[in-house]
Amino acid sequence: MTIDWNDDPTNGCYDELVSGGGQGHRAIAGLLADLEDLGAAELVARQEAANVSIKEMGITFTVYSEEGGTIDRAWPCDIIPRIIPQSEWARVEAGLRQRVQALNLFIDDLYHEQRVIRDAILPAEVLAKSVNFRPQCVGMNPPLGIWAHICGSDLVRDADGTFYVLEDNLRVPSGVSYMLENRLVIKRVLPELFEHYAPLPVDDYPSQLFDTLAALSPRPGDDPTVVVLTPGIYNSAYFEHAYLAQQMGCELVEGRDLFVDSDDCVYMRTVDGPERVDVVYRRIDDLFLDPEAFLPDSALGVPGLMRAWKAGRVALANAPGAGVADDKVVYAFVPDLIRYYLDAEPIIPNVPTYRCMEADALAYTLEHMESLVVKPANESGGYGMLIGPASTKAEREQCAERIKRDPRNYIAQPALRLSTVPTIIGSRLEPRHVDLRPFILSAERQQVTMGGLTRVAMRKGSLVVNSSQGGGSKDTWIVPEPPEPGD
Repeated sequence: MTIDWNDDPTNGCYDELVSGGGQGHRAIAGLLADLEDLGAAELVARQEAANVSIKEMGITFTVYSEEGGTIDRAWPCDIIPRIIPQSEWARVEAGLRQRVQALNLFIDDLYHEQRVIRDAILPAEVLAKSVNFRPQCVGMNPPLGIWAHICGSDLVRDADGTFYVLEDNLRVPSGVSYMLENRLVIKRVLPELFEHYAPLPVDDYPSQLFDTLAALSPRPGDDPTVVVLTPGIYNSAYFEHAYLAQQMGCELVEGRDLFVDSDDCVYMRTVDGPERVDVVYRRIDDLFLDPEAFLPDSALGVPGLMRAWKAGRVALANAPGAGVADDKVVYAFVPDLIRYYLDAEPIIPNVPTYRCMEADALAYTLEHMESLVVKPANESGGYGMLIGPASTKAEREQCAERIKRDPRNYIAQPALRLSTVPTIIGSRLEPRHVDLRPFILSAERQQVTMGGLTRVAMRKGSLVVNSSQGGGSKDTWIVPEPPEPGD
């Protein structure tokens, strides 16, 4: 039984496996032949084996139900890998390094001199209405001058194959554990593909993450104690918290497991007595970190944690306040920030963006909502968006009213024809839209994952890739290109 390709496998979009003529791109041409050799029935069997492996390995994610409870679901992983030639990835990697460098300079500037506002690069209104700017962090100097130690930037490709940055995640970016587990699953169920390809490794991420965190320690001469601070088992990313702690050989702690003593140091409660903590990899939002500094009724955080951080007795990653750059309106200014702080042109462009706080952009957005994607500034997981081409008139009218009430809180972007990758749907391969979340680590040096978490919109024609809304995922392979014929 052969694979049932569509007459037009690209469906009018840029497909990363096949070209319009149905031939594989040169760097990955062999994958088509490998899939054809396996056949549809065998591929379906391998997919079922992957689903069983995921359940056996306990790879889950948590979604919140309409009734207010939580539901654990098996992680969705499609076994057809997404392959990106290393020559393409080199440019993406350089662009991500550039972007995160500029964002860290921007955050540091906002909490100190605010030159970016004085020089009219960023309108004062953007900062004044930022829900993630933390006055408690003004004047702080985190180790190495880095605020966002772990960043996940979402990338998409348009119809011409160009990579664009869709958004930046600098608060508590998630998903890297699923990137790692996807690779393990594919090695289990499609080992023969690894005989033909040599995807660059991703399994060194936990050690890279630990080294990044350890470099922040206030006691650089000692073996630092690093902990992962989680809100607890009911958090949607708890699997990742536990996974990364285990992989790094660190303790997974909740707020009640830590305390700040009179010496402004953070200690972990252990059976052998208090143990000083040097670095906290926090997976808790700012407002819940410390009831002394933020929400006084938070039971998730550690009283005095901000005091210890300000005293330089503990490092926090990401630093509190880094989320000021995790704002979709700030995102619209990042190309200008790169030019301002680095005196360079952006290597990876933004998706063209209309800032609704500007009169012309607001008017255009309201007139063309049926062709735009409208996003609120600080929602995540795909919530609060309006996808114009798939919306009803009533939905557009409701969205327009929200925009008019608070234009600063909204941006709009054209509905891109996102690239597709063949995905197992039933007993055939069909194109499905994808995005990509690489992870960038910043401390004494920057490191970018070789690929990232590819998320897939499993419903035909859908652009919503979030797992909480029915999306899936793929293993992402960065592969060296074969030599040109005749070389």
